[in-house]
Amino acid sequence: MTGIVEGVRVERAGPLALLQDAGRFGVRRLGVTQGGPVDIHSWAWANRLLGNRWGAAALEISLGGLELVACKTLRLALCGADLDARLDGNDLPRWRAFTVEPHQRLTFGTPRDGVRAYLAVAGGFRADPVLGSVACVPREGLGGHDGLGHPLKAQERLFVDSRSQDEADTRNTPQAIPPSEMPHYGEPAQLALIPGAQIADFSGASLFDAFNRSWQVDDRADRMGVRLLGPRLACRISALVSEGIGLGGVQVPPDGQPFVLLNDRQTIGGYPRLGALTPLACARLAQCMPGQEVRLIPKPLAAAQDEYRRFRAGFA
Repeated sequence: MTGIVEGVRVERAGPLALLQDAGRFGVRRLGVTQGGPVDIHSWAWANRLLGNRWGAAALEISLGGLELVACKTLRLALCGADLDARLDGNDLPRWRAFTVEPHQRLTFGTPRDGVRAYLAVAGGFRADPVLGSVACVPREGLGGHDGLGHPLKAQERLFVDSRSQDEADTRNTPQAIPPSEMPHYGEPAQLALIPGAQIADFSGASLFDAFNRSWQVDDRADRMGVRLLGPRLACRISALVSEGIGLGGVQVPPDGQPFVLLNDRQTIGGYPRLGALTPLACARLAQCMPGQEVRLIPKPLAAAQDEYRRFRAGFA
């Protein structure tokens, strides 16, 4: 591809650094899940700070431990969790764009606030799409920088379009995001939930507990889903014929502890569901550490749709 050059080299690979565009859609009938950023809010803002189109591929960095070296002058943006990011040893602020020069070193330490950071580059990182997307899903061996669903490893490279760097026009892009858009990940999370088809099959006491008591994030949490610990929810339906599961589906297995399904979820399931978290609620949950407190807040479908439309309108 003309103009595609090395952008950054991986000096040290962290626990999980994955290339993610907006996700892989139209393929669930094949049993293929969507992938994409689990925190769509931070991913979208990292791209917005550079004037990138919706869907541009950025790097999702989970739990830090990553070290990158710039191969050329690059315009980058960093949003999401505070992973003690540093540029040549100096603190690197989040939620803003910045420039790196060849041989400068970008490092990510341990989490201080949140779980996942998003590093975007002007024009987006480049890789060959698989089933229409570069979204990396390790469980399915699809997408990512190598097309095989692998996390980044030491000495690998991420590629960019040199023309995107040379022609980047930042006159109409914000230099930093509004303070109101900067989440405080350490605070208890309020998670909007759209009630689902089986909600009437849960006992009244369970519904009261679901929305009036707090939950804790379990250590069983990854890109597939997050288990919540709290009051036991009782449902008169113990199992269903398997049906399609969308992003944010809140399944309740027989032990009564809900499980929120995220981007790398299975495509079908047979447990009753309270409903589904909104996309922005999923993004907030994806930044919660194990043991962190969350609350479920019922939200009408129309209100959730309006909220997401307003969010997307800023990233057209």
